[in-house]
Amino acid sequence: MPPLAHRLIAIVGRPNVGKSTLFNRLIGRRRSIVTDEPGITRDRIYGVTRWNGRSFDVVDTGGMIPGDETEIPRKIVEQAQVAIDHASLVLLIVDGRTALAAPDQELARLLRKTGKPVLLVVNKIDSGKQNADTAEFFRLGYENVFPVSAEHGRGITELLDHVAATLPIEEDIEEHKDEIRVAIIGRPNVGKSTLLNRLVGEDRSMVSPVAGTTRDAVDSVVEQEGTTFRFIDTAGIRRKGKTELKAEKLSVVMARRHLEESDVALLLIDGPQGVTAVDAHIGGYAHEANRSVIIVVNKWDAVQKSHTITADFEEDIREKLKFLSFAPIVFISAKSGQRVQKLYAVIKEVYAARFQRVPTSELNELFREGTYGRGGLPADVKIRYIAQVKTNPPTFVMFSNKLSKLHFSFERFVENRIRQKFPFTGTPIIIRQRLRRGGAKRA
Repeated sequence: MPPLAHRLIAIVGRPNVGKSTLFNRLIGRRRSIVTDEPGITRDRIYGVTRWNGRSFDVVDTGGMIPGDETEIPRKIVEQAQVAIDHASLVLLIVDGRTALAAPDQELARLLRKTGKPVLLVVNKIDSGKQNADTAEFFRLGYENVFPVSAEHGRGITELLDHVAATLPIEEDIEEHKDEIRVAIIGRPNVGKSTLLNRLVGEDRSMVSPVAGTTRDAVDSVVEQEGTTFRFIDTAGIRRKGKTELKAEKLSVVMARRHLEESDVALLLIDGPQGVTAVDAHIGGYAHEANRSVIIVVNKWDAVQKSHTITADFEEDIREKLKFLSFAPIVFISAKSGQRVQKLYAVIKEVYAARFQRVPTSELNELFREGTYGRGGLPADVKIRYIAQVKTNPPTFVMFSNKLSKLHFSFERFVENRIRQKFPFTGTPIIIRQRLRRGGAKRA
């Protein structure tokens, strides 16, 4: 769902005029991908700008080419139109270094028909000497014209002052709600955007059979049974070396960044194709970032279903994604909606597990002397006790008499022992070792 319309600012314009650069400048961080390649932003990207004690929602849209009926340009226009419909103010961005173009004129005509207030922003005016370059754009018929340099910040203060004066003063709603941040990750064309749209209940993200349609991450906030979920549809991730375009490489970097900022990752797998090496590669990103993970097998309605097939498929997942053995598996069809609503309960369960805390007494009862074998422990190393020192993700420290490095098999034994007793569903567990005070030095 889009933010509240009474203070939503939509940024629109033809491709490569600097919309995403201005968006990033307004919200104060690099949220949209910016390159010299046109057509990078395709979905609606939301952010918040704060000015003189007030907050405004801002939406970045894809480069609009009115009249182009090919699939991607047509869908970009559809997404931008949704943003315009919900906005109370529109910033029409034009390139001050180029002549007034036919798409600029057509967009101005379309915006006048909406009845929305419009500010004309002439971008790429890096110095006062270039102010004269804005004169031609007065032909578009707008009274309020602002020469700016989104890249260098020139003219942004004047623009925001006028924005604040144009938009009505409304009582701020609470901005910092508790929410579960869920990243939808996977290789290209496995149905990430379709799943997002199904979860949100609207065409929030562009859906197309063309692989790589989503390049920016797309946020959508959903309130469900008293819980706020923020879903982030990330770009499809390929193996390193498989991306050629600069924009596609940047989108993978951004996808990983948004993954690291999330609480839970939905790792989407294509049911008919099965688990691939790229799926394992992407799952590895989530594991390295210590994110909670739910393995979501999509397009399950296209697979011949039987108890045997489901069990065999799950066994194959466990074999190929051993490092995600803690992750629950959910079989869905994003296209038909089959079992999609079940994901909400699983996400809540997995998120809660990130914050579960186990009393030290119960842990040490679990590992009291004589209840476990030596495993990979050196003969002169003794584990004095174990304690959980933090949550998000759950982290446990074993205090020993010496700091001899623990063998991975012993760490795995400790993790499995904890998981058998306490339900850390879908959540990684971190095991560390410390020297108990008064113990010997490192062996």
